[in-house]
Amino acid sequence: MLSRLARLESPLLKDLALLVLRMVFGGSMLMAHGLGKFQNFSEKAAMFPDPIGLGSSLSMGMAVFAEMFCSILIILGALTRVAAIPLMITMGVAFFMIHGADEWNIRELSFLYLGAFTAIFCLGAGRISVDGILLK
Repeated sequence: MLSRLARLESPLLKDLALLVLRMVFGGSMLMAHGLGKFQNFSEKAAMFPDPIGLGSSLSMGMAVFAEMFCSILIILGALTRVAAIPLMITMGVAFFMIHGADEWNIRELSFLYLGAFTAIFCLGAGRISVDGILLK
């Protein structure tokens, strides 16, 4: 049984795994981070961290763009690799700069997102996606 599971490999399984990865991490980023920042932009923009010196409002605007709009593209699998880049940058900044001095349990979430979006960037969206349909 274990040897059969070890050999279980198919393009469909890879595409299903990519769909799950995109839905879980894109959906979680959108719902837990992007939507709240988008809805409360005017109230929170002035207090948002500015780790690279662009100004708080612009930094938050860039985070909203990545966490909301790029997450939607990731979920749909549309322009997937392009959409993964701002998310990787945002999570890299969060992990190394915003939470760089924090304990691991605080930094862990941005690290997991960074890993997931890097994997999505490397692997693409798979066939069960807008990209997969259009590139057929």
